Amino acid sequence: MTIVLGLSIAATSVAAQTTIAPLESRSKGSPTAPVTVYEMSDFQCPYCKKFALETFPRLERDYIKTGKVRWVFINFPLTSVHTHASAAAELALCAAKQRGFWRVHDLLFQHQETWAPLEEAGPFFVSLADSAGLSKKTLLSCLEAPGTLSAVRADAEGAARSGATSTPTFYIEGGLLEGAQPVEVFRQVLDSVYVAKTGKMGRTGN
Repeated sequence: MTIVLGLSIAATSVAAQTTIAPLESRSKGSPTAPVTVYEMSDFQCPYCKKFALETFPRLERDYIKTGKVRWVFINFPLTSVHTHASAAAELALCAAKQRGFWRVHDLLFQHQETWAPLEEAGPFFVSLADSAGLSKKTLLSCLEAPGTLSAVRADAEGAARSGATSTPTFYIEGGLLEGAQPVEVFRQVLDSVYVAKTGKMGRTGN
């Protein structure tokens, strides 16, 4: 991990999101968990997809559901290489306003190969409203609001301030872990941080 001192994504990005999508609406785990992870991710990034679909479910089972870790998603769309990443992030933030962030998060990654090559991904994004159980009218209203794009940009600026330059990157209690690392790497880091924070052994899962 690359140690980053004096930086907090929560402090640098949350101010612009209080009315669009508070961090609580795109967090998993207990607010009192001893360890907090900020995942800085891009919905069009194939490595982020690999992490979300293959690694994250195992971390959720062993660390989030057991109360050891609180997980927070931060949008970091790499717009220079991913044409639809920012629009996907806006969709997810609007879904968060209807308590549907994680459902849309999963759908975007599951169908990434369908929408990423499209010249215009907007209609496909809106079609996900039904699958996610969202009000399409409310979703469209949110997508048209200028504050939504501003919230995505605030996320990205906060991620950049933390030292992130690529996706996915994970800010874990003062340090950065870069890339869609194998689950074993995450276990080693999370167990070490958990022990340091609580004095308890943190090894779980297989």
